[in-house]
Amino acid sequence: MHYAIIADIHANLAAFTAVLDDIERRGGVEEVWCLGDIVGYGPDPHQCIELLCQYKHVCVAGNHDWAAIGKIDTSDFNPDAAAACHWAAQQLTQGDIQYLDSLPLVAQRDDFTLVHGSPRDPIWEYLLSTSRAKQNFTYFQSQFCLVGHSHVPLVFECSENGACLVSEFPDDAVLTLARNRFIINPGGAGQPRDGDPRASYAVYDSEARSVTHYRITYDIGATQAKMVEYRLPMGLVSRLSYGV
Repeated sequence: MHYAIIADIHANLAAFTAVLDDIERRGGVEEVWCLGDIVGYGPDPHQCIELLCQYKHVCVAGNHDWAAIGKIDTSDFNPDAAAACHWAAQQLTQGDIQYLDSLPLVAQRDDFTLVHGSPRDPIWEYLLSTSRAKQNFTYFQSQFCLVGHSHVPLVFECSENGACLVSEFPDDAVLTLARNRFIINPGGAGQPRDGDPRASYAVYDSEARSVTHYRITYDIGATQAKMVEYRLPMGLVSRLSYGV
Protein backbone atom coordinates (compact mmCIF):
# COMPACT_ATOMS: atom_id res chain seq x y z
CA MET A 1 0.00 0.00 0.00
CA HIS A 2 1.06 3.56 -0.69
CA TYR A 3 0.18 6.59 1.44
CA ALA A 4 0.73 10.26 0.59
CA ILE A 5 2.33 12.42 3.29
CA ILE A 6 1.45 16.09 2.83
CA ALA A 7 2.06 19.03 5.16
CA ASP A 8 1.42 22.76 5.12
CA ILE A 9 -0.87 23.11 2.11
CA HIS A 10 -1.59 26.66 3.29
CA ALA A 11 -4.52 27.40 0.99
CA ASN A 12 -2.34 27.04 -2.11
CA LEU A 13 -4.73 25.25 -4.44
CA ALA A 14 -2.39 25.28 -7.44
CA ALA A 15 0.36 23.57 -5.43
CA PHE A 16 -2.02 21.10 -3.78
CA THR A 17 -3.59 20.16 -7.11
CA ALA A 18 -0.15 19.67 -8.68
CA VAL A 19 0.84 17.36 -5.80
CA LEU A 20 -2.32 15.30 -6.11
CA ASP A 21 -1.92 15.07 -9.91
CA ASP A 22 1.68 13.92 -9.46
CA ILE A 23 0.54 11.28 -6.98
CA GLU A 24 -1.98 9.96 -9.49
CA ARG A 25 0.66 9.84 -12.22
CA ARG A 26 2.76 7.67 -9.91
CA GLY A 27 -0.06 5.21 -9.43
CA GLY A 28 -2.14 6.77 -6.68
CA VAL A 29 -2.31 6.09 -2.96
CA GLU A 30 -4.59 4.30 -0.53
CA GLU A 31 -4.92 7.32 1.75
CA VAL A 32 -3.67 10.88 2.18
CA TRP A 33 -1.98 11.67 5.51
CA CYS A 34 -2.18 15.45 6.04
CA LEU A 35 -0.03 16.99 8.77
CA GLY A 36 -2.03 20.17 9.27
CA ASP A 37 -2.14 23.80 8.18
CA ILE A 38 -4.52 23.29 5.30
CA VAL A 39 -5.31 27.01 5.51
CA GLY A 40 -3.39 30.23 6.17
CA TYR A 41 -1.11 32.36 3.96
CA GLY A 42 -2.65 31.37 0.60
CA PRO A 43 -5.73 32.42 -1.41
CA ASP A 44 -7.90 29.28 -1.47
CA PRO A 45 -8.68 28.01 2.05
CA HIS A 46 -12.17 26.69 1.31
CA GLN A 47 -11.16 25.08 -1.96
CA CYS A 48 -8.22 23.25 -0.36
CA ILE A 49 -10.39 21.84 2.42
CA GLU A 50 -12.99 20.83 -0.15
CA LEU A 51 -10.38 19.08 -2.32
CA LEU A 52 -8.77 17.23 0.59
CA CYS A 53 -12.18 15.94 1.67
CA GLN A 54 -12.66 14.34 -1.74
CA TYR A 55 -9.93 11.85 -0.81
CA LYS A 56 -9.78 9.15 1.81
CA HIS A 57 -7.60 10.89 4.34
CA VAL A 58 -6.57 11.55 7.90
CA CYS A 59 -5.57 15.05 8.99
CA VAL A 60 -4.28 16.61 12.21
CA ALA A 61 -4.72 20.20 13.32
CA GLY A 62 -2.15 22.87 12.57
CA ASN A 63 -1.76 26.24 14.25
CA HIS A 64 -3.20 28.10 11.26
CA ASP A 65 -6.17 25.73 11.13
CA TRP A 66 -6.99 26.50 14.75
CA ALA A 67 -6.30 30.23 14.44
CA ALA A 68 -8.65 30.52 11.45
CA ILE A 69 -11.54 29.28 13.58
CA GLY A 70 -10.60 31.14 16.76
CA LYS A 71 -9.32 28.19 18.80
CA ILE A 72 -6.06 30.07 19.29
CA ASP A 73 -5.39 33.77 18.81
CA THR A 74 -2.86 35.24 16.43
CA SER A 75 -0.85 37.23 18.97
CA ASP A 76 2.16 34.98 18.39
CA PHE A 77 1.89 35.19 14.58
CA ASN A 78 3.95 37.65 12.59
CA PRO A 79 1.86 40.51 11.10
CA ASP A 80 1.64 38.99 7.60
CA ALA A 81 0.62 35.58 8.92
CA ALA A 82 -1.96 37.14 11.23
CA ALA A 83 -3.44 39.27 8.44
CA ALA A 84 -3.72 36.26 6.13
CA CYS A 85 -5.28 34.20 8.89
CA HIS A 86 -7.94 36.81 9.61
CA TRP A 87 -8.70 37.00 5.89
CA ALA A 88 -8.94 33.20 5.67
CA ALA A 89 -11.42 33.12 8.53
CA GLN A 90 -13.82 35.17 6.41
CA GLN A 91 -13.62 32.71 3.51
CA LEU A 92 -14.61 29.57 5.41
CA THR A 93 -18.03 28.00 5.22
CA GLN A 94 -19.76 26.62 8.29
CA GLY A 95 -18.82 23.16 7.05
CA ASP A 96 -15.17 24.22 6.80
CA ILE A 97 -15.25 25.52 10.35
CA GLN A 98 -16.78 22.29 11.66
CA TYR A 99 -14.20 20.25 9.77
CA LEU A 100 -11.23 22.22 11.12
CA ASP A 101 -12.70 22.12 14.62
CA SER A 102 -12.93 18.32 14.40
CA LEU A 103 -9.25 17.77 13.60
CA PRO A 104 -7.29 15.93 16.29
CA LEU A 105 -3.90 17.08 17.55
CA VAL A 106 -2.43 13.59 17.14
CA ALA A 107 -3.34 10.66 14.88
CA GLN A 108 -1.99 7.15 14.47
CA ARG A 109 -1.58 5.25 11.21
CA ASP A 110 0.36 2.00 10.80
CA ASP A 111 3.51 2.51 12.91
CA PHE A 112 3.41 6.29 12.52
CA THR A 113 2.38 9.07 14.86
CA LEU A 114 1.10 12.11 12.95
CA VAL A 115 1.36 15.64 14.37
CA HIS A 116 1.75 19.12 12.97
CA GLY A 117 4.51 20.65 15.08
CA SER A 118 6.04 18.04 17.36
CA PRO A 119 4.91 15.12 19.54
CA ARG A 120 5.64 17.26 22.61
CA ASP A 121 3.75 20.32 21.35
CA PRO A 122 1.63 19.41 18.31
CA ILE A 123 0.56 22.97 17.54
CA TRP A 124 3.59 25.18 18.11
CA GLU A 125 6.99 23.49 18.36
CA TYR A 126 9.35 23.59 15.38
CA LEU A 127 11.66 20.60 14.98
CA LEU A 128 14.81 21.91 13.30
CA SER A 129 17.58 20.74 15.63
CA THR A 130 18.82 17.39 16.87
CA SER A 131 18.56 18.56 20.48
CA ARG A 132 14.83 19.21 20.19
CA ALA A 133 14.27 16.08 18.17
CA LYS A 134 16.07 13.92 20.72
CA GLN A 135 13.80 15.23 23.46
CA ASN A 136 10.72 14.57 21.33
CA PHE A 137 11.50 10.91 20.69
CA THR A 138 10.33 10.26 24.24
CA TYR A 139 6.89 11.75 23.52
CA PHE A 140 5.60 9.10 21.09
CA GLN A 141 5.41 5.33 21.32
CA SER A 142 5.35 4.34 17.65
CA GLN A 143 8.57 3.67 15.77
CA PHE A 144 8.07 6.63 13.45
CA CYS A 145 6.64 10.13 13.62
CA LEU A 146 5.57 12.51 10.85
CA VAL A 147 5.70 16.29 11.38
CA GLY A 148 5.25 19.49 9.41
CA HIS A 149 5.20 23.13 10.57
CA SER A 150 8.78 24.08 9.64
CA HIS A 151 8.13 23.64 5.89
CA VAL A 152 11.61 22.07 5.59
CA PRO A 153 12.09 18.43 4.48
CA LEU A 154 14.20 16.78 7.17
CA VAL A 155 14.83 13.36 8.68
CA PHE A 156 15.77 12.86 12.32
CA GLU A 157 17.10 9.41 13.16
CA CYS A 158 17.49 8.00 16.65
CA SER A 159 19.61 4.87 17.03
CA GLU A 160 19.21 2.18 19.67
CA ASN A 161 22.03 3.70 21.72
CA GLY A 162 20.20 7.05 21.84
CA ALA A 163 22.30 8.96 19.30
CA CYS A 164 20.25 11.39 17.23
CA LEU A 165 21.20 12.62 13.75
CA VAL A 166 19.52 14.99 11.32
CA SER A 167 19.78 14.99 7.54
CA GLU A 168 18.16 16.80 4.65
CA PHE A 169 15.53 14.90 2.68
CA PRO A 170 16.50 15.56 -0.96
CA ASP A 171 14.22 15.28 -3.97
CA ASP A 172 13.71 11.64 -5.02
CA ALA A 173 15.55 10.37 -1.93
CA VAL A 174 14.32 7.03 -0.58
CA LEU A 175 14.41 6.53 3.18
CA THR A 176 14.45 2.86 4.17
CA LEU A 177 12.69 2.24 7.47
CA ALA A 178 14.69 -0.26 9.46
CA ARG A 179 15.31 -0.74 13.18
CA ASN A 180 16.03 2.87 14.11
CA ARG A 181 13.32 5.38 14.98
CA PHE A 182 12.65 8.34 12.70
CA ILE A 183 10.92 11.72 12.78
CA ILE A 184 10.20 12.69 9.17
CA ASN A 185 9.16 16.06 7.73
CA PRO A 186 7.99 15.95 4.07
CA GLY A 187 8.44 19.70 3.62
CA GLY A 188 5.81 22.29 2.73
CA ALA A 189 3.37 21.51 -0.06
CA GLY A 190 2.03 25.04 -0.36
CA GLN A 191 4.82 27.21 1.02
CA PRO A 192 8.29 25.59 0.94
CA ARG A 193 10.99 27.23 3.05
CA ASP A 194 14.14 25.35 2.09
CA GLY A 195 15.13 27.53 -0.86
CA ASP A 196 13.30 25.34 -3.40
CA PRO A 197 9.93 26.82 -4.48
CA ARG A 198 8.58 23.52 -5.80
CA ALA A 199 5.80 21.81 -3.86
CA SER A 200 7.09 19.15 -1.49
CA TYR A 201 5.54 15.87 -0.34
CA ALA A 202 6.38 12.24 0.37
CA VAL A 203 4.95 8.76 -0.17
CA TYR A 204 5.13 5.87 2.28
CA ASP A 205 5.31 2.38 0.74
CA SER A 206 4.21 -0.06 3.43
CA GLU A 207 5.42 -3.14 1.55
CA ALA A 208 8.89 -1.77 0.80
CA ARG A 209 9.03 -0.12 4.22
CA SER A 210 10.27 3.10 2.70
CA VAL A 211 9.40 6.80 2.42
CA THR A 212 10.24 8.65 -0.80
CA HIS A 213 10.43 12.43 -1.04
CA TYR A 214 9.19 14.24 -4.16
CA ARG A 215 9.21 17.81 -5.50
CA ILE A 216 6.85 19.03 -8.19
CA THR A 217 6.62 22.33 -10.06
CA TYR A 218 3.33 24.19 -10.08
CA ASP A 219 1.96 27.48 -11.40
CA ILE A 220 3.32 29.81 -8.73
CA GLY A 221 2.19 32.84 -10.73
CA ALA A 222 -1.44 31.73 -10.60
CA THR A 223 -1.34 31.55 -6.82
CA GLN A 224 0.46 34.89 -6.58
CA ALA A 225 -2.07 36.57 -8.89
CA LYS A 226 -4.93 35.46 -6.66
CA MET A 227 -3.10 36.67 -3.57
CA VAL A 228 -2.58 40.09 -5.14
CA GLU A 229 -6.24 40.21 -6.19
CA TYR A 230 -7.34 39.44 -2.63
CA ARG A 231 -4.84 41.96 -1.20
CA LEU A 232 -2.96 39.44 0.87
CA PRO A 233 0.42 40.70 2.20
CA MET A 234 3.01 41.16 -0.54
CA GLY A 235 5.68 39.49 1.58
CA LEU A 236 3.67 36.28 1.41
CA VAL A 237 3.24 36.70 -2.33
CA SER A 238 6.94 37.18 -3.12
CA ARG A 239 8.29 34.42 -0.87
CA LEU A 240 6.59 31.75 -2.98
CA SER A 241 8.98 32.53 -5.84
CA TYR A 242 12.02 31.74 -3.74
CA GLY A 243 10.87 28.98 -1.41
CA VAL A 244 11.65 30.91 1.77
